[in-house]
Amino acid sequence: MTRLSPSAAKGRITIGKVGAPHGIHGELRIIPLTDFVERFETMEEVLVGDEILHIENVKYHKNLVLMRFREYPIREAAQALTGKLLTVDRSEAAPLAEGEFYTFDIIGLAVYDEAGQELGRVENVLRTGSNDVYQIRGEEGREILIPALKSVVHTIDVAGGRMVVELPEVESDAD
Repeated sequence: MTRLSPSAAKGRITIGKVGAPHGIHGELRIIPLTDFVERFETMEEVLVGDEILHIENVKYHKNLVLMRFREYPIREAAQALTGKLLTVDRSEAAPLAEGEFYTFDIIGLAVYDEAGQELGRVENVLRTGSNDVYQIRGEEGREILIPALKSVVHTIDVAGGRMVVELPEVESDAD
């Protein structure tokens, strides 16, 4: 299983994106881009764009995080942050169970079949609900969708930059 968190600047991971202001006291709607939304409760500071900001308050509202930063106490000032990404150092990534990987570690891996033939590179990880699906783009531009199942994905070697898969048999309607 992969965990959501798109890559940011080298050595950093994105955990959210600033949305519109909320109220008049500088609160901002944060769109979480992490599977570990509870992480916001214990954070004291975060890099927003290229500025380290100190977190004064965190609340949850529907599927958003409402956050206020010490450096932006009023709505008009806070509004300038809209659209910026919240990132943390890679060392602050939430720990994963064995066999789990971050999405940003999967994207870019070279994908090979069991015979050693390169199929392409992971371009995206689609979240379908039941299981993730790896979107592979071959050199000729062909797209391959591979379900992130143990029966299909045999090896993920992040350090080696590769994934080995067994493609499912495709039935033909030619008969």
